[in-house]
Amino acid sequence: MAYDFQIVVDCTEPHTLADWWAETMGWNVEPQDEAFIKEMVAKGFATDEETTHHRGKLVWRAGAAIRHPETDQRVLFQFDAAAKSVKNRVHLDVFVGADQRDAVRDRLVERGATFLWAGRQGPHSWLTMADPESNEFCVT
Repeated sequence: MAYDFQIVVDCTEPHTLADWWAETMGWNVEPQDEAFIKEMVAKGFATDEETTHHRGKLVWRAGAAIRHPETDQRVLFQFDAAAKSVKNRVHLDVFVGADQRDAVRDRLVERGATFLWAGRQGPHSWLTMADPESNEFCVT
């Protein structure tokens, strides 16, 4: 039996990081229903502390997600008060093609990413980078 899944990234600023990754990947930030959030707070199912404002809208503090524009692929950015402190055990590989790699690296650095190192194994090569919250990913 095949299973579907999503990737979850713990971070201190999930809405900001979701915006960054959506722009990076050409994906869409999932909209959150502000009326529903207000209703849940008004009915006592949630508290004001479980919400925040992002780009002028009321959103769930716990996280934000991005989706591929044509498929159901999803990455969730989930709030965690602790800042990242060790290397990721899982990371994303962003496939752009060898002819685009350096230009993509330069654009991402301009937008707040950090270039960490270039790697190679046999005929395969990649650039290891970190997003604005220091989560490692590769551009290949």
